This record gives sequence, structure tokens and C-alpha cells, in this order.
Amino acid sequence: MKSSIKFLSLFLFAVVLLQSCGNADDDVNFNINQGELGQGEEPDDCLNFEENELLLSIQDQFTTLPGKVSILFKVSDKEGNPISDLTANQFTIYEQGRNDDCFRTISVSESLARISPNSQVFTNNTLLVLDLSNSVLQGSLEELKTASTSFVNNVMPDIETESFKMAIYWFDGEDELHLLNPLTSSVTELTAAIDGITDDISNDPSTDLYGAVIKSTNRAEELIDEANSIQGAPIVAASVVLFTDGTDQASRFTEESALNTVNNANPNISFFTIGLGAEIDQEILQEIGKTSSVVASNAAELETTFNQISARVSEQANSFYLFEYCTPKRDGSGENNLVIQLTNGARQGAVQTQFDADGFTGGCE
Repeated sequence: MKSSIKFLSLFLFAVVLLQSCGNADDDVNFNINQGELGQGEEPDDCLNFEENELLLSIQDQFTTLPGKVSILFKVSDKEGNPISDLTANQFTIYEQGRNDDCFRTISVSESLARISPNSQVFTNNTLLVLDLSNSVLQGSLEELKTASTSFVNNVMPDIETESFKMAIYWFDGEDELHLLNPLTSSVTELTAAIDGITDDISNDPSTDLYGAVIKSTNRAEELIDEANSIQGAPIVAASVVLFTDGTDQASRFTEESALNTVNNANPNISFFTIGLGAEIDQEILQEIGKTSSVVASNAAELETTFNQISARVSEQANSFYLFEYCTPKRDGSGENNLVIQLTNGARQGAVQTQFDADGFTGGCE
């Protein structure tokens, strides 16, 4: 049996891993860490660690017989920048049982420590939302199509996996968020949809920017809620990536309502914006794109700016790690303390938590 600990408050979902059982009702925080350690805490002073320069924010943890401990966590620096592509040999494990004065180092090789693919417990959905109002269709459509195709290729894995999906929406002046392509893991399907955009796709030349923000956020919320309603489903996060070349012209919704929707959204939704040209309001786009926002001064720069955002989207998703190891502890009192320390170049970070080894025996995979 696995014992599962609850997450923060929604981006992610109830989780069952391999032969484990149980569920986690609360959510993983996909937002920038901002100095918080999630479910973890600062390591005990007896370890004499330096101040954390890297932040390991524990999102979920559970144990699996005969003796495996699994920790799902996010890594960022103190400025909130995600840290991706870490390997197991960059981590040191320390354990403290109830008879230990301080922590003992556990051999990474002897404990079979590993970073497992987080695809087992984590799914990331990206909503690409494109402004196809008249100014875009008549002035920068081909550049936008090229940039969007590049974005898809950069964000989506080379090998299709259910862990990474994307949907494409577009908006103009209508009170509707138009679906260009539903959620899919197929790069071919997404790029074909982009290639099929023509300059007569829209019937309303205006720009319902605030409506698009509200509707795309609601859609991201729905995806997370749908996943959370399924017992044993992976943890789900969402990224809303919105492109526009102007300001809201339709006046269907207020700036305040759009910003309130973003600021009150599920914390497991990340927001990115891409602006084009001189008519945009950079300050508003930065508030909407609270995770990251970039601006292209002209159509020729669109692909570069889309690539900048694609890198941030990928880094966010790949900064989650499922760290697993086999513990020698056999104590079911729940008083086993665990510290995971990360060394990445000259920087280090560590986080402490606790686990229950009830029923643990030898022979862990």
C-alpha cells in the first residue's frame, strides 16, 4: 500500500503510481516557486547546509512496498526560473530514524536511486490561443503560421506521449473562442491545422482580447477539473499561451474582469503572452502573461519570440521530477526523516520531509 500526502491546491491531480494505491485530493502548484518548499521544509540545522540557492518544492510523496520512497517535486532557482534536465547522480539522500541524532547519508547506487519519467504521474496541456483579427490576417499571417509551427515543434516531444498535449484556439471580434484543433499529442495534426489557416477564416475584423483571455482560462480550468474527477489520473497542469497584435477592440469584457480571471485562476495554470507591433499594451500583456511575456517589434521577429516562449513552457514542464529510491528503514512509526540535497554546478538546495516505512522489507526495485 502506498501512503499518499496531499498536494497544495489544484494544478495537478489524484495520483496512483504503478502498484501503489490511494489517492491525493489536493493539487500541485505549477506556478513559479517564489521561495516555497511545497510540502517540504528547511533541512535540520545539524546538517550545516548553506542557504538554499535552488528550491526543491515537494508536490507529492508516497511509499510503495516492499520499500520504495517516491517524491514528486519541482526545482527552481530563487528567482523562480525552472531548472530542468537534472539527473539522479546530482542528488544526495540523507535519512534520520528515531534513534539517529542527525542524518545519515544513503548510497545513491545501493539504494537504486533514480529519476523516473514524470510521464507516469504528470500531464501538461498547452492551449495556444491565436489572434486572427483582420490586422493579423492582412499583415502577418504567414509569419504567424511559421512561428506557430515552430512553437509546436519545440514544445511537443519528438515521440508522441499522452503526457504532453496541445490544443489550438483562435479569436477575432466574435464572442467566441474558436477551436482550430482539439487537444492532441500529434505534432502532425497540430501543424496541419496551422497550415490550413487562410486569410478568410474570420468574419469579424475586431479583437475580443479580454474575452479570449477569460474563455481560454476557463477552458484550462475545465481540463484540470476533468482530470481531477478521475481517480488515479495523472497530475495535470495547463499552460495558456496567447498571441495578439493589438488591444481589445470589441469591449465585450472589461480589462478588470480579464485580469481577475487570470489572477484568480487555478495555481496550476501558467500564463504566457506574445505581443506584436506598436499597437499592443505591453503592461496589460505582462499582467496577463504573468509567467512570461515577450514582444516582437515586427513580423520578422515573431518566430524568435515564439521560440522564447516555447523554451519557457518546456522548462516549466520539465522542472518536475519523480525521485525514487529504496530505503533501508523498516520503522512504521512515521518518524523517518528524509532530506534530498541537489547539487547543480556551484549551487545547491535541499528539502526535508518525513515518511512511514510501515511493512517495509528488502527487495526493492
